[in-house]
Amino acid sequence: GEVYQAKDTKLGREVAIKVLPEEFALDKDRVTRFQREAKLLASLNHPNIAAIYGLEESDGTHFLVMELIEGDTLRDRIKSGPIAVEEALKLALQMAEALEAAHENGVIHRDLKPANIKVTPEGKVKILDFGLAKAYAGDQGNINLADSPTISAAATQQGVILGTAAYMSPEQAKGKPVDKRADIWAFGCVLYEMLTGKSAFQGEDVSETLASVIKGDSNLGLLPANIHSRVREVITRCLQRDMRKRYSSIGDALYEIEQALSDPSGIFAQPISTAEPRRNIRSTLAVIATSVIVTALIVGVVIWNLRKPEPRQVMRSDYELPEDQQLVGGLPFNVSHDGKQFVYSTPEGLYLRSIDELSAKLIPGSNDNPRFPFFSPDGKSIAYFSFEDRKLKKIAIGGGAPVILCDADYFRGGSWNTNDLIVFSTVRTGIMKVSSNGGTPETLVEPGTDILFDPQILPGGEAVLYTAGPNEGRIMVKPLKSEEPKELFAGWILRYLPSGYIVYWDTEDNLCAVRFDLDKLEAVGERVSMVQGVDDAAISDSGTLIYTLQNLRRDNPLYTLVWVDREGKEESLGAPPNAYGQPKVSPDKRRIALTVGTLQNEDIYIWDIERNNLEKLTLEETREIQPIWTPDSRRIIYMSTHEDANTGGIYWRPFDGSGKIEKLGSDPDCALMPWSISRDGKVLLLQETISMQNVDIGLLSMEGDHERKTLLQEEYIEAQPSISPDGQWVAYASNESSRDGLSAEIYIRSFPDVDKIKRKVSTGGGNSPLWSPDGKEIFYLSADNYAMSVAVKTEPTLNLGAPEKLFQSVYLSMTVTSGNPWDIHPDGNRFLMIKPPPGGDVGTTASGPRKIIIVTNWIEELKQ
Repeated sequence: GEVYQAKDTKLGREVAIKVLPEEFALDKDRVTRFQREAKLLASLNHPNIAAIYGLEESDGTHFLVMELIEGDTLRDRIKSGPIAVEEALKLALQMAEALEAAHENGVIHRDLKPANIKVTPEGKVKILDFGLAKAYAGDQGNINLADSPTISAAATQQGVILGTAAYMSPEQAKGKPVDKRADIWAFGCVLYEMLTGKSAFQGEDVSETLASVIKGDSNLGLLPANIHSRVREVITRCLQRDMRKRYSSIGDALYEIEQALSDPSGIFAQPISTAEPRRNIRSTLAVIATSVIVTALIVGVVIWNLRKPEPRQVMRSDYELPEDQQLVGGLPFNVSHDGKQFVYSTPEGLYLRSIDELSAKLIPGSNDNPRFPFFSPDGKSIAYFSFEDRKLKKIAIGGGAPVILCDADYFRGGSWNTNDLIVFSTVRTGIMKVSSNGGTPETLVEPGTDILFDPQILPGGEAVLYTAGPNEGRIMVKPLKSEEPKELFAGWILRYLPSGYIVYWDTEDNLCAVRFDLDKLEAVGERVSMVQGVDDAAISDSGTLIYTLQNLRRDNPLYTLVWVDREGKEESLGAPPNAYGQPKVSPDKRRIALTVGTLQNEDIYIWDIERNNLEKLTLEETREIQPIWTPDSRRIIYMSTHEDANTGGIYWRPFDGSGKIEKLGSDPDCALMPWSISRDGKVLLLQETISMQNVDIGLLSMEGDHERKTLLQEEYIEAQPSISPDGQWVAYASNESSRDGLSAEIYIRSFPDVDKIKRKVSTGGGNSPLWSPDGKEIFYLSADNYAMSVAVKTEPTLNLGAPEKLFQSVYLSMTVTSGNPWDIHPDGNRFLMIKPPPGGDVGTTASGPRKIIIVTNWIEELKQ
């Protein structure tokens, strides 16, 4: 079929469309059979298999919607010669993993060849057209196999693809039934070709090629000299003409290649020198030879015992989360102490995966919204925080009923020691310890004014390592017998390793390491940056590192601005892609104020809708964010840190940059952020942030001396205030119901007397409330990423309708304490949204990273 690149306008992603041959649609039986087969193929979910998104039909034309894969095919790569051995083996590993996953689901490729294997610019293998050969051909009988290089009965049954001559197994070439061993043969052919640059079986035409497959042998002498014996064995076993002598599972080849790559001596065998003994002195030197051998053995043993151990090979792999899974919680995953398995949190429960297995398995009984998982020292149990009932629990890795250990509201990380002791931290209680069998927790470190994160008892049990935050993380150590903690350096702790290193995040989100003196409790030597742009990470005592990268940061200028109507229909504003944030439409509908730039160095820009022009408003080398228009559309109110880097202040200036900048207010003890202004321009509502867990709503008068007062201050977070068009109500987000800084609901209160009437608006989580221009609706973004609408009637009394979904938000979202990610047009019929590029994150409350990177023996890189 013909293949086109296309744009999925509903989901905003690039796809490939494969239009099936016209003759295909004329055979209803084949269409039905293909639909059945394509459904099975679409169920394959593996990072090395190109996905099938759908089988569609339009005006009699049938087409497949498939994942669009960038990069070159192996065929293109091999044209320039053999691929380097180590790279070829790593590519082969990914191919084998894809085949293994497909075979386990009963799917055989049947046409595996270099042209059907792509390598992305990141080095990831993607196998194309998986199983389509059978989907086209169905269960038809033998046909003429010599019609074309890609065998098809073009004369009588167009579109019936059975395979490509040079990569067909002998049984396939003979027209016999095939099973997964046909793919194993083709795998051997592809690996041979990557290593040699030549086809394993060749001929001047199809007939000669088929004859070579059926009766000939591949020339193993063309393989690189001294290549590892396991690699040679893989090719030999895969290309066994007798199916019974071939590998019965591609997993066997996968194992052999892994062993070859991990061999400390390398992927090439070391040459062995031999000398032929001289017959005429054999008997006379027997005694001397025996003595030499014994001496050599003794010396060899001594040298072996004294030799410096060879470093273990660092191995990297990826684990792509299935489409129906999503990481949740603070630290969403952890790795066992021995580095052989890891666990991750999803809304459905905990999933456990062994490093050497392809897929993860749900732990039965862990469906109570688990967060912050961590392993017992023996790897047989997992402790976690249950978000459902605010308890610290443990569960066996095989599943079962979780055991409650203690209360742990506002949990912020923990670890499990070898002496059956668990240390953990919460926002309110600081660092605690409790028996792994449960009981009453005891306080180790009081929280004070800081929130304490991720505690770990250091070897010897005399001190605890942790992070104090949350605004600027500081890595701390506290001797348990001393009253005063000791600050080490800025950053966020990951773990102290028995090899003598502290691994941590620096202020730029890089994973770093530094040596640590346990006796002096001091960092010694140079701090080294190891991995950049790390989102979450976990590391085992043995040195297995798993982490996720920040998929799409604000400093990656790829966002676009779009109008989206109530049905989800998009219209681009035409603004060039950039690092946009916090958009606000002017009341006169002519301009948009927004932030552009990297974190800590954002500026306010103005997009002129009529002129299609973007101009910078603020020029300071500091942070200017959260722009708000005055009702007359003449001025911009915003927050700036140019006077105080910690808390900033509120300023305003004309939108065209003329006139002077005026300061409206500041507070040395909290960060003030403008959020909503009354329609008469007299009152500005503020978000007042003292800490991540202490956020209130304030009011600033826009008249006279700009008097400021706190409007709403309770034990919960109250944030994102939005005043109604008539000035009688305020909608806002609060974690009052969930007691969690990252989960919130929308509430409405009377204004200015906020204690007179209060009602809950949302029912399933929400943030970023907006009022419709007529005041008859409240809009918000739900926890499951939908734009929601709630009807509002205020006369004769306040009456709220049920929340209704407008459209799914595949756009930028935010947490309850961060900036507003959307706005509504003054006409009330469309919303201004920030759209990430295809495959990018939509924000911290939406899809997170989908790929977990696994590095075994990472400690070797650390030593270097």
